Amino acid sequence: MSKHGIILFGHGARDPRWAEPFERLASKLRAQRGDPVSLAFLELMSPDLPSAVAVQVDDGCDAITVVPVFFGQGGHVRRDLPEIVDKCRANHPGVRIDCATAVGEDEAVLDAVAGYCLRETNP
Repeated sequence: MSKHGIILFGHGARDPRWAEPFERLASKLRAQRGDPVSLAFLELMSPDLPSAVAVQVDDGCDAITVVPVFFGQGGHVRRDLPEIVDKCRANHPGVRIDCATAVGEDEAVLDAVAGYCLRETNP
């Protein structure tokens, strides 16, 4: 039986409270699926992406999708993330590792943010 993991990838911050929305998102996803969902960070927090991938591979995942929880496709998503994903692929050649676009590039996400902005201006 195959497992398809999801890794939510964020920038990271010094303040651990910064990760709270990411943890809530991961919890929502875990409640909706049976396969692993985990977090990984570029810097300042752990785990990093290679560590998160290794844990999911050890858990039996043969496919992993990395979802950059970034609002746009800046330098970290365009340059840093592909390099890290390529290293993960090299370390786990039997595992398919895909990378989604930044969540903020999705129209449904932008619609949800627009709705939030409108709700905040009409209390």
